[in-house]
Amino acid sequence: MNVYITGLASFLPNKPVDNLNIEKVLGMVHQTPSRTRSIILRNNRIQERYYAIDPETGMVTHSNAQLTAEAIRRLQPYAGFTLDEIECISCGTSSPDQIMPGHALMVHGELASPPCEVASMAGICLSGINALKYAAMNVALGLTRNAVATGSELASTFMRAELFDAVSPERALELEDRPIIAFDADFLRWMLSDGAGAAFLSGSPSTEGLSLKIDWIEHLSFANELETCMYSGALKNDDGTVIGWRSCSTLPGGSGSDAFLVRQDVKLLNREIISTIVNRTLTRVIAKHALTPEGIDWYLPHYSSEYFRKPLYDRMADIGFSIPQERWFTNLRSKGNTGSASIYIMLEELFHSGRINKGDTILCMIPESGRFSVAYMLLTAV
Repeated sequence: MNVYITGLASFLPNKPVDNLNIEKVLGMVHQTPSRTRSIILRNNRIQERYYAIDPETGMVTHSNAQLTAEAIRRLQPYAGFTLDEIECISCGTSSPDQIMPGHALMVHGELASPPCEVASMAGICLSGINALKYAAMNVALGLTRNAVATGSELASTFMRAELFDAVSPERALELEDRPIIAFDADFLRWMLSDGAGAAFLSGSPSTEGLSLKIDWIEHLSFANELETCMYSGALKNDDGTVIGWRSCSTLPGGSGSDAFLVRQDVKLLNREIISTIVNRTLTRVIAKHALTPEGIDWYLPHYSSEYFRKPLYDRMADIGFSIPQERWFTNLRSKGNTGSASIYIMLEELFHSGRINKGDTILCMIPESGRFSVAYMLLTAV
């Protein structure tokens, strides 16, 4: 497969927001300072993040489509590049501005570039890598000479204070001993943030600098084995099934409005996410591609919180695939957890850091707890 990433760009809206100022932007639930903010931030170790919100007015400053379009505008895969040359736009997000039309169509409208193929990918974190895989297959098959792939999130629209109930003192105390509960709906507002990333794909490497050859992208779903874990636009029943938002209003006393919070089944997440990333998925990828940890120069794991870093490292060591920590790269602390955009934003920073050498291999890991699926991607610097 001759497909190369020859350009990467990202866009993070407005000024970075540090931990002390999150509530100034998102608001205080019931006008009361959070009991849990410091505990959660101590565990996820995010220091700064970005929101498409004006901190003075509370108004949204960018739509998701605008965030994505701005990332694409910042692409410079070669001298003289213009948007008119793009032949395919493939966009992934878990937070589109509307249910219909598709997100990628709205991005194309923002760009106002000439007619081209456009594809929208739904899902959660994997929507961004799925967009990249679609773009890569298009170029590999010769259907288009180039393609742009994106991942983007406007998570702050789910995180506004008025959407949340206050956290009880009992729940706050429980969090000290069980930080995993921070992934429930009322705590996710301290985890997620806004941003967009874009990649330019071509059938040949750049003549002007480093390119990243896409060796392969593997994506495995375990929805056949595991129930829904992270969801929005639905409510979860005690038996593990979910009911969609259009049916929620038919429930006794239900309006369907609560269904639009982003929620996570934290007990299920804690029990299954690491084993899904490593035992269910990585072992298969190792066997298929004869991977060895010695053959990996950079490991880019997308995890939502530093809470998961040590368990992930330990489980990889358990299966004999220990990659030294100095070869791990993440910018979670400075850029936040931007969901489907995270892998683009990580790659963009590393790509432009001057730290990649010709011949280096980069293993990317993107998990999705929606119904437990994981993607791995191997890149080689050329």
